[in-house]
Amino acid sequence: MHDELVDHLTRSTALSRGEALRVIQDVLAYFDETTEDYVRRRHRELQVQGLVNAAIFERIAADLKYRAVAPPELTLRQLRRIVYG
Repeated sequence: MHDELVDHLTRSTALSRGEALRVIQDVLAYFDETTEDYVRRRHRELQVQGLVNAAIFERIAADLKYRAVAPPELTLRQLRRIVYG
């Protein structure tokens, strides 16, 4: 699985085949997270950093645009509903 990418990484970095495969699997798993799961996780992370909800939801809305497959633009209200139901 992903042999061409593994080959590319082993040629262009100091990674072994096994390490390259693990990196690829980690990246794919990271981007496999649903939008809702991402919003909830980032909300918790940013709360721990001491940010208030207004700043948190603005930041999450901006960050979503840079996901590998960007979801449709969500309003701040939609983001709040994902977190709080």
